[in-house]
Amino acid sequence: MELVTSRLVLREYARSDFEAVHRFASDPESVRFVAWGPNTPEDTRNFIEGWLEEQAGSPRTGYTFAVTEPGGEPFGSVGLYLGGPAQAETGFAIAPDRWGSGFATEAAEAVLRFGFDELGLHRIWATCRPDNAASYRVLEKFGMQREGYLRDHILIRGEWRDSLLYAAIAPSR
Repeated sequence: MELVTSRLVLREYARSDFEAVHRFASDPESVRFVAWGPNTPEDTRNFIEGWLEEQAGSPRTGYTFAVTEPGGEPFGSVGLYLGGPAQAETGFAIAPDRWGSGFATEAAEAVLRFGFDELGLHRIWATCRPDNAASYRVLEKFGMQREGYLRDHILIRGEWRDSLLYAAIAPSR
């Protein structure tokens, strides 16, 4: 499965993506605000193998796409994780050398459209850390609205961290 935007191809993972994925997933700066990583080689292999199994399964519980430029290798990841009737969480990680390019916004917006238009979801939500202004600006750019502040919401490398909660509701049909 692929989602194509004006500059990006979002595609499901392949085993051959290991080196490219490990490059951004093992970078401490890439994962500073998330609960996973920096990845060991085993972590990256487990991530890819887990998504290969998910891609083959039915029913699906989620979708994680490699963020690439046409014909290029992955430099980020964006996903949609189903969690209840007509609801899902989204999240993204982009390699630091691609920050500020609009790729996160473009990829996340494509996944949001996929969730609403193809999967028939009603609500898609995301969280980010309050000190990660770049992430909450991305969420706001593609139409999510801030719904709340979650205290001690997530454990990141041994420290409880707060989160901002954002969500989008499917457009009326």
